[in-house]
Amino acid sequence: MLLILHPDIQENDPAYVKTLAHLKQISGVSLKHHQVNGQEQLLHEIYLLGNTHAINIEDIEALPAVEKVIRISEEYRILGRHKDLQRKTGFHYKGLNFDQDSLHIFAGLCAVDNPKHVEEMMVALKANGLNCTRMGAYKPRTNPYAFQGHGKDCLPWVFDLAGKYGIKVIAMEVTHESHMAEIDQALRDAGNPCGVIMQIGTRNTQNFELLKAIGKQSEYPALLKRGFGITLSESLNAAEYLASEGNSQVIFCLRGMKSEFGAPHRNMVDFAQVPTVKRLTRMPVCIDPSHSVGSRDVAPDGVLELCHATAQGVLAGANMVLVDFHPAPQKALVDGPQALTLNELDIFLKDMEIARTAYLARVNAWKNHSAKA
Repeated sequence: MLLILHPDIQENDPAYVKTLAHLKQISGVSLKHHQVNGQEQLLHEIYLLGNTHAINIEDIEALPAVEKVIRISEEYRILGRHKDLQRKTGFHYKGLNFDQDSLHIFAGLCAVDNPKHVEEMMVALKANGLNCTRMGAYKPRTNPYAFQGHGKDCLPWVFDLAGKYGIKVIAMEVTHESHMAEIDQALRDAGNPCGVIMQIGTRNTQNFELLKAIGKQSEYPALLKRGFGITLSESLNAAEYLASEGNSQVIFCLRGMKSEFGAPHRNMVDFAQVPTVKRLTRMPVCIDPSHSVGSRDVAPDGVLELCHATAQGVLAGANMVLVDFHPAPQKALVDGPQALTLNELDIFLKDMEIARTAYLARVNAWKNHSAKA
């Protein structure tokens, strides 16, 4: 059972104290408290875990601090929608709103290689009005002899350049708990010029100890990529691991499924499940077309297949796009063949604007249809 308290109520408020005292007296039930930091208000959620079937909802709704009570299903207890389409989605971070209505483009280097390329990338982002990027410092690779990323050594100049060019948020993959501490220290040393979203790659979707570690901290949001060989439900439960430890600032990323049926693409593109994830959970949904398509092949209409796939995800309501760009793809140390070039950034953004406008028009058309029905 989920209790949503009145907005901005404080823990020393008499109504809160009275409500909590009553809840603690319910036998066979434990309490779990979550805070949701919105753009304009702080929301408190209390989860009643255990034998809640005999609890009368009306009695709980009558408690002074309670605004709404929802009976929740077993799956995705914290991140799930539980058939409540009005429930708040997403979170606010570094002046940006990440929810199921927003759209952010995270264009950048799959793997950081050198300061020159990072700076050229950020110059292009600023020129195109973008304030988010992806920058890979830690790179898990299938081949043990392949480039594994510069790790903590590149963090100081990456963060310095982010501050110089007004980058607010960087999506950066971490593969070990120690990487969070290294990022945290490097940000402090640089004067906290930007924020970081901790990205959990597809190989670590079921690395439960890493999920728990990222979930136990609340400073940094998390972006969880779907596991490339497991079901959607299994991946959503992995996201729930993060929230169950306290961090509900989670973005779910669709990045394609490992299957020969997707050939000649690198993976089977799964962007049709964007609205499915939004229906089942409150998480913003990201798409990663670069690792789904994995090439720069051009369709007969002159549009890159990667851009066609991205547009399909945006047309389905994606809230974030994680896409590889590089100033010199032929020199990239990781995934150069799938990276777009800087002179393609402008047309890529125009293409996404067209797709986003079409998505909003589609939503409005269905709303009008429902109103007339």
